[in-house]
Amino acid sequence: MAKKKQRQQSSATPATLAATRAGVEFTTHSYEHDPAAPSYGAEAAEALGLSPDQVFKTLVAQVDGALTVAIVPVSASLDLKALASAAGGKRAAMADPADVERSTGYVLGGVSPLGQRRQLPTVLDESAAGRPTVCVSAGRRGLEIELAPADLAALTRAVTAPIARTREG
Repeated sequence: MAKKKQRQQSSATPATLAATRAGVEFTTHSYEHDPAAPSYGAEAAEALGLSPDQVFKTLVAQVDGALTVAIVPVSASLDLKALASAAGGKRAAMADPADVERSTGYVLGGVSPLGQRRQLPTVLDESAAGRPTVCVSAGRRGLEIELAPADLAALTRAVTAPIARTREG
């Protein structure tokens, strides 16, 4: 079993526990969450001094009525048509926040693709593959988990597809 880089009781969440159980290497990064921050992902990237292309946000959408997780860079937005196609569906729309929290077991702004209450179909943006590591929420606001994209894909059973749209401006 691989040695973990960091495993502290203070950072134990269902997400970090899932990574620990799987034996993957990861690092957690914490920061003081500002409730007034307009974007959880952008706040995490800025607070940790990381590129918004390395920090990925976890979004949950309805694809033909089924909850589906999308993992895209903070620097981009989710292309719902591309997500629907990647998930084998026809239509996608953002999920109701109450449904997201109930299904994942996490609060908005702290939704992790790892350790969810119920494993949802997951699509990881293809841009993750070109990075040695990516950061995603570790299951609470102010806590990120950094791991290899291949480990993230394996732990979430994600398919990889081009689902991010570059923001203009």
